[in-house]
Amino acid sequence: MKRVAQVIGLPPENRDEYERYHAAVWPTILERLAASNIHNYSIYRHGDLLFSYFEYTGDDYEADQAAIAADPETKRWWALQEPLQQPLDDRAEGEWWKELPEVFHVD
Repeated sequence: MKRVAQVIGLPPENRDEYERYHAAVWPTILERLAASNIHNYSIYRHGDLLFSYFEYTGDDYEADQAAIAADPETKRWWALQEPLQQPLDDRAEGEWWKELPEVFHVD
């Protein structure tokens, strides 16, 4: 299993709208995540920063991520979410959400 943690900015003026969307995520989005082996997905907010965590249980992370990105419903969802978010300046090239290195884990 691969554990993934990421962060992105959320300007205060977008907070309510972002949280409204995530209080009722479209079922097609949840189905696509499950089909792409994404489980135990959470998003937390601390001030103007969003923190996400999920577990990947498949065997081809890049292919599953590509399937998510190619999904028409996911593209519609992202078109609504991305204008609300503010990517961090120090994210890696090609990242929208900045992926964080794991420093410690215990089961």
